[in-house]
Amino acid sequence: MPLPPSAPMLLTRNLLYTGLTRAKKLLIVIGSEKIVKFMIQNSDTKKRNTGLEYKLCNMQ
Repeated sequence: MPLPPSAPMLLTRNLLYTGLTRAKKLLIVIGSEKIVKFMIQNSDTKKRNTGLEYKLCNMQ
């Protein structure tokens, strides 16, 4: 699981948890220990306004 330096809103505990739980046998985390620690402490979840529902409904 690559964990590059990026915006704090993307480095959440939920993302790390998802990677851990989807790994079947082994998870290799590629990134700094600092980023992993930040993700563990970052439990903020924001509502994401992606417009995905609109895009899916209006596909042609």
